This record gives sequence, C-alpha cells and structure tokens, in this order.
Amino acid sequence: MKNLIILLLLFPLTGLKAQQKTIAEKLFANYENYKETSIKNRRFKHADIQPLITSLKSDKDFQITDLGSSIEGRSISMISIGKGKTNILLWSQMHGDESTATMAIFDIFNYLKKNKAILQNIKLHFIPMLNPDGAERFTRRNAIGIDLNRDAVQLQSPEAVILKDVRDSLHADFGFNLHDQSKYYNAERTDKPATISYLAPAYNYEKTINTTRANAMKIIVEMNKIIQQYAPGQVGRYSDDFEPRAFGDNIQKWGTSTILIESGGYPNDPEKQFIRKLNYVSILAAIHAISTGTYKKTSIKEYEKIPRNDRKLFDLKITNLKFPYLGRDYSVDLGIIQNERENAKHTDFYYIGQIRDIGDLSTYYGYESLDAKGLKFKIGETYPKILSDFEEFKKLDFKKLLQQGYTSVSIDSLPEEIKFIHYPVNIIDSRKIAIPKSNTIPKPPISFRKNPTFLLTKNDKVVYAIINGFVYDLNKGENRVINGIVK
Repeated sequence: MKNLIILLLLFPLTGLKAQQKTIAEKLFANYENYKETSIKNRRFKHADIQPLITSLKSDKDFQITDLGSSIEGRSISMISIGKGKTNILLWSQMHGDESTATMAIFDIFNYLKKNKAILQNIKLHFIPMLNPDGAERFTRRNAIGIDLNRDAVQLQSPEAVILKDVRDSLHADFGFNLHDQSKYYNAERTDKPATISYLAPAYNYEKTINTTRANAMKIIVEMNKIIQQYAPGQVGRYSDDFEPRAFGDNIQKWGTSTILIESGGYPNDPEKQFIRKLNYVSILAAIHAISTGTYKKTSIKEYEKIPRNDRKLFDLKITNLKFPYLGRDYSVDLGIIQNERENAKHTDFYYIGQIRDIGDLSTYYGYESLDAKGLKFKIGETYPKILSDFEEFKKLDFKKLLQQGYTSVSIDSLPEEIKFIHYPVNIIDSRKIAIPKSNTIPKPPISFRKNPTFLLTKNDKVVYAIINGFVYDLNKGENRVINGIVK
C-alpha cells in the first residue's frame, strides 16, 4: 500500500510508460534550474568540487562519508541520500579525464535538494571522483599509472580497494559505472556519433543473462528510449566480451545490477555540456524507474536492438582529394582528427590536427565533410617576411594572406609558452626553422599522421584553406579554424 501511495504521488493517473516519458520531458525542460553553474568545463580538479561537497552538509538529508585517500593523499568522498531499502551506487571519474558524468552528478544533487519524494524506496550513494590524482592531471590512470578499471581483482591501488569495499558494504542492488569514451565512436553503420553508449557487462565468458544482468539491461532499454528523444540514432552498445579484471564485469558478478554509461561526442559540444544534460536526464529517469519498479515489465529483447559501438568517425572527412606525387596524380579520401593538447597547467586545451587515415574511406564518416572533387591541391607557403613580434602578426589580413597562398607566418620573437593561436594560419618560430637536407627521398605532400595544412583551389583561386585540420571557406568568408599551431 505504501508503494502505491508513493507511485500516485510521483505519477498522475495515466499509463506508466507515458509517465516515464513525462518525467524525462520535465527533467529536460527544467534542467537549467538545477545545473551546477560553478562547473563550466571538463577540466576541473579535486579542489574545485570540495566546496560543493561541503555545502551539502547544510542539508540534513545528505550524508557525507570520507572513504579514504588516493595515492597522493586526496580525499575520496561518498555522498548518500534516501531512506529506502534499495541501494544504488553511482561512481564517476574512475578514469581521471572522464568527467562528464561528474558534472551531471552535481546537477543531480541540486535536483534532489528540492525533489525528495522519489527517495522513499531507495538510497543513493555517489562517489563523484574516484580517481582525484588522475583528475588533477586530466589523465586516464591513477598516480602510479594503474588503470583502476583493470584493478578489480588484484586491488593494487587504494582507489580500487575503496570502490570494492563500498560495493560490498552496501550490497548495492544497482550500480552505475560512469565513463567517457572517444568522440570518434559512432552507432554502427551510421554517421551518427555514439553520444551515449551503454553496456550491461557480462559476468562470465559465456555471457550468461541472469536476473541481475537482465535488470541492468532493462534499465538501459528505458534510458535508451529517453536519449532517443533528444539525440535520435546517437546511442551505441558496447561489446559484452567478458573482461575478468574490470570492475563493471566483477560488480555484476558480485550481484549488483551494473549499468555502464559512456559519454561520447556531440557536434559543437567540446566541453560536453549537452551530453552532461543527457546524463542528468537519463540517470534521474532511471532512478525513478528503479524507485517505482516500472522497469520490471521492460523486455530485454529491446536491449539487443541498440546498435553496436563502432569507431569510424573523423572530425573532418575530405573526399575525392587529388594530389600529385612523382609525376602522377592520386585521388584519395582523407580522415582528419583534432587531438586535444593540454595548456596552462591542465586547465585548458588546444587542438593539433592529424591525418588519421588516407585512401578509400567510403565506410567512414565525419562530423564535417568536404568534397574536393574538381579542386586542385596546393601546398601552402610561408609568408616571406619574418615578423618582428606578435603585435605585428595580429595586423595581417589573414583572408588575403590565404588567397595569396600563404598558410604560415614566421615570427622572430615569440614567447616560448605560446603553443597555439586563434588565427587561421600556423606560426613558425624563426629560431626553429630547419635547413632542408639534400639528397633525401622526396616525401609525398600528404601522408599518414602529418599535420593537415594545405589549400584547395579552382581556376587558380583558393576556395578552401585547411589549417591544422580546420576549414576556412574563402568564398563564403567562413572561418571555422579554431586554432592554428606554433611549429
């Protein structure tokens, strides 16, 4: 009877499936009311979230537990809330550079401060940052280089011991294993990025589906339905090959229904703020489904219908690119990626473009595509005048410079700390100009892993400049170059 009363409080008298959709829609529409505004980007540190955790102590419904410390002595906290018998454990940043769900967790705290009816049947336990040493460096592994997600059995690191002890002490009914994946994953056989990917991990090599694992699959099916409303076709499913060292696989084996959530890529969302919102909506909706038990009637057959994860995305795909080499023309496709590089003590980043693949890329896709058919390839040149300083550089007419065929500029006096520029050319430090060697084998103008900087012309006029893997459309005057680099 008690559960029925709670159900009626949470949901008006309409079909339960429709109710679940309504909850997601309300969460999505009202998100800005609960978003934690002090966290604006992915590269926050342990010290940045401590005031937020401390502030929860003022709400008597939140319980803060000090679980211990990382290798370098940073505290690892667990925040619990709820009065129910069903224990749900959520942990994030097991990998230090995978922080999207951590941002969403602090949004969820703000929601729970004002919406506590759902907590009658459940108790939530959050570990927002399991690997604070990795977060400090914004790297995957912990301070001594261990991948915590491969330390569930040997328990060589204190962070892994903490997670194992928490799981065992709670006998958690459900576990949410929160990660980030590469933005280059796509939903299989589509050009859609796998913005969110799921997995109900196997707990043995036979991939047996028992009640524990089936419940995880049911929750994933419900979450997938929600994500499809806001990122249609952009959900993937990880391979369920058993990994005996991994926490997800073992926690499933230990009796906790475990849901892996991986946050991938979304167009024009480098700081993953929209993906953060999707985490917030889908996790809270899943918590609602667990609290009310509505997931129990879900068919696991829908789980297998979620497309598999694939990895066939580039930042920029150029097709039909023709270039000369040793007296012969070659026509190829280029797959270009933009690698992040740390800047200023791991708090900021810039991009270095790289040709990831070359050849027939007809089975691959790009966040952005460019057809070079009918255009001529041209290597850009370095502006002949060596500029005295950066102030002189900023006075240049960059569109005119590119139209003249120049893609780089030399500067005589450039501070060592400058690694990139927000201009549509690359900079060459005049002190580092190499003298070309004679009698060397000629290198092709385009090659694997080379920085993609070149021009595409038509009737001797530059149509596109590719600078550090970004596009400048000279005809439209559209500059999509996020940054040039310093060589």
